[in-house]
Amino acid sequence: MNRRESLKAIGLGTLSASALLSACKPGTENKDAGAEPTVDATGREQFEVDREKKLLKETFFDAHEMATIAILADLIIPKDAHSGSASDAKVPEFIEFIVKDEPQHQLPMRGGLRWLDVQCLNRYNNDFKSCTPQQQNEMLHEIAFPFKAKPAMQQGVAFFNKMRDLTAIGFFTTKMGIDDLGYKGNTPNKWEGVPADVLKQYGLEGV
Repeated sequence: MNRRESLKAIGLGTLSASALLSACKPGTENKDAGAEPTVDATGREQFEVDREKKLLKETFFDAHEMATIAILADLIIPKDAHSGSASDAKVPEFIEFIVKDEPQHQLPMRGGLRWLDVQCLNRYNNDFKSCTPQQQNEMLHEIAFPFKAKPAMQQGVAFFNKMRDLTAIGFFTTKMGIDDLGYKGNTPNKWEGVPADVLKQYGLEGV
């Protein structure tokens, strides 16, 4: 399984650009070019705010699917001593929103969840959510490593790749995820003058 450190090292470079750059999708510009756009406190135009409200009222995944997504997300990014898990960062809710915002994810995600349950029912006589942690890890071990997966597991590999990407995007675009990366951005610093060892090096002590 790819853990948090693996995602930091190699995962972020392969994330879906469409999910990160959804604001740049064609067709989302203000259709009334002659009108002054109305923006909210975050800089979004009114049509963007209205669309978000509409999507938030809709439901795509059922309760069983959401519970399965939460388990998968926490197996991909578990809680540790440094920060919370994917579900602590509300990654399942993010994935629910993304599949409504970008419907091309709906069939692969729903189909993948169903595929996973069928595989577990055949192996363990339980759906994925009801399997033991050991059984869940055994199942995921067969689809988490694309170059090692058997040909019969390729549908599961494609699903888990998408699940891993969405989980990483959802986690590392939250405050918790940014803090976990240690990213500081442009933060103010306190200037205390030239360090003493540098002044000594140039014979400027006491200047």
